[in-house]
Amino acid sequence: PPFGPSRNLDYELEVGAFLGPGNPLGQPVPLAEAEGRIFGLCLVNDWSARDMQKWEYQPLGPFLAKNFATSVSPWVVTLEALAPFRVPAFARPQGDPQPLPYLSDEENQSHGGIDLRLEALLSSRAMREKGLRPFTVSRSNLRDLYWTLAQLVAHHASNGCNLQPGDLVASGTVSGEAKEARGCLLERTWRGTEPLTLPSGEERRFLEDGDEVVLRGRCEREGFASIGFGECRGTVIANAQEGQA
Repeated sequence: PPFGPSRNLDYELEVGAFLGPGNPLGQPVPLAEAEGRIFGLCLVNDWSARDMQKWEYQPLGPFLAKNFATSVSPWVVTLEALAPFRVPAFARPQGDPQPLPYLSDEENQSHGGIDLRLEALLSSRAMREKGLRPFTVSRSNLRDLYWTLAQLVAHHASNGCNLQPGDLVASGTVSGEAKEARGCLLERTWRGTEPLTLPSGEERRFLEDGDEVVLRGRCEREGFASIGFGECRGTVIANAQEGQA
């Protein structure tokens, strides 16, 4: 493998949970209490260097491929505001293993999901110069998250990790079953084997210099005011010495 700037830069469409009350070191947070530790949600772009990730993930797992940049949206939307948009947790397909008892209860299963529509858009430098609108790469929904946010918090603290007020826990890539619902370029282009064609005629397998990624999220339900999450924006700037992202 080469050593140098990433040539396979990617985004990840995620939702973040800001924590409120923490827990003392050594004291787990039961699933029934986990959601009460979440203050509110935001959008998160977990920028990822896929070529570095491919090199690191055995045996380390993601390390430098993930630790160089994270973008968040400008607003924090409280769980109270999202109450009208609660839905059942993701229903696992037949044959999938069920969560262990410490990550399973009736309340979380019946009410642990959130109907939050998400989308990722991409705009190249050439598109902006030509006045072309951003290209919609994917549309997904937080209700399809395999693990609920409460389960993420409960598992994180299950070994006694002392979570602190203000900690941000991200969901991981939010993807659906459809090709158009894949929440990152690694999945959307199937590891680069199915490149996207932008309105400018350019192809994209991974991000390139000058590309801007915009993440959006909104909750909508008849009879209730819609709630937007603002935009999570970021633009790729080339490494001044190497000419790479």
